[in-house]
Amino acid sequence: MWSKSTPALTPKMRDILIFHNVARALTSELDLDSILRAIMLQMEQFFQPEQWSLLIVDEARQDLFYAVVVGHAEADLRDVRVPIGHGLAGMVAKRGETVIVPEAKDQSPLMQTGPNPQFRIRSAICMPLRSRERTLGVIQLFNCRLESFTDDVISFLHLLCDYAAIAIENARAVERIQQLTITDDCTGLFNQRQLYSLLEKESENARLIGAPFSLIFIDLDHFKAVNDAHGHLIGSRLLAEFGQALRSLVLPADAVFRYGGDEFIVLLHETGKDEAERVVRHIHETLRSRSFKVAENLELTIRASYGVATWPDDAEDIHDLILRADTAMYRVKGSTRDDVAIAGETIYPR
Repeated sequence: MWSKSTPALTPKMRDILIFHNVARALTSELDLDSILRAIMLQMEQFFQPEQWSLLIVDEARQDLFYAVVVGHAEADLRDVRVPIGHGLAGMVAKRGETVIVPEAKDQSPLMQTGPNPQFRIRSAICMPLRSRERTLGVIQLFNCRLESFTDDVISFLHLLCDYAAIAIENARAVERIQQLTITDDCTGLFNQRQLYSLLEKESENARLIGAPFSLIFIDLDHFKAVNDAHGHLIGSRLLAEFGQALRSLVLPADAVFRYGGDEFIVLLHETGKDEAERVVRHIHETLRSRSFKVAENLELTIRASYGVATWPDDAEDIHDLILRADTAMYRVKGSTRDDVAIAGETIYPR
C-alpha cells in the first residue's frame, strides 16, 4: 500500500503497473465479456482516446460486430455490422496489419469509418487482434494524443493486442468445451445433462412467477426399420435432420433435446397446456408430411408419437413431469402411433 512518503510513480513505473494490470486481467478471466471489459478499462487509462471501440470478427458471416464501445451509446451499435474489407476496421481485419493515421483530412474516407458519423475524427489507430495467423478482432482508437505515441508505446499496444487475442482465443476454447458437454454429437441438440439443468432453472422460474411450462416427449415410429434398411449412418443423418427440423418449429426461448436413441424432448418455456397442445399438433402435422434428404439420392419420411405434460397441472417435480409426458407418448405408441396424447386426456384412434 502506498503511503504519503511513497514517491510518485514515474511514467515508466506507471506503464509497467498498467501492463501488469492488463496481463493479470486478461489471463485471469475466461468469460469473454469480462475480458473485453478489462481491455476497455486499461486502454482507457493508458491511451485516453476521445472515443474507441473493439470489434470482434464473425467468421461465419465474414463481418465484424461492435463488442465494446466507449464514447458512444453502445446500444445504438449493437446490431451494426462492418463487412470485412470495408472501412478502416474491415480493412485492418482483412489485411491483419496496423493502420495509424496521424491527421485526417476533411474528405478522407476515414471520416466515415467511425461508429458515430457525427464525431469528428482527427486521428486514428486501428490494430488487429491476431492469434495463430487469424484476426479475431480489431481495436480502433480515435483522437489520441499522437505526440505521446513513441515506438515504445506502439510496441506496448501491440503487446496488449497479443494478450487480448490470446485471452479471446482461450475464452472461445472454453466456450467450445462447455458446449460439447451439453450437446449431442449426432444432432447438435442439447443432451440429457442439459435437459435436467434447464428443467431445474425453468421450475425455479415457474415457482417464482407462477408461470407454467410444458414438455413434449417424442419417439420416432419404426426407426429400427430405417437402420435395418439403410444402415446406421443413414439412421444417424435422419436423426440429425429430424432434430434440426424440430428445433426450427419452436421459439428461441424453448429448448430441444435428444433424450436418447430416437427420443426427443421439447421444453416449452412459460407455456400452458392449451398452448402446448397447439404447438405439438403443429409440429406433428408439419413433420409427418416432411421428407428428409439423408443422402444424395435418398429422401426419407418418418412418423412419430408425441406426449405432452404441463407443470404444475400434471406434476410439480421435474422427474415426474418427464414421466407423465413419456407415459402419454407411450399411450400413442401402444395404440395408433403417429399421433399426439395429452397427459390426463384420452386419445382416440384415427
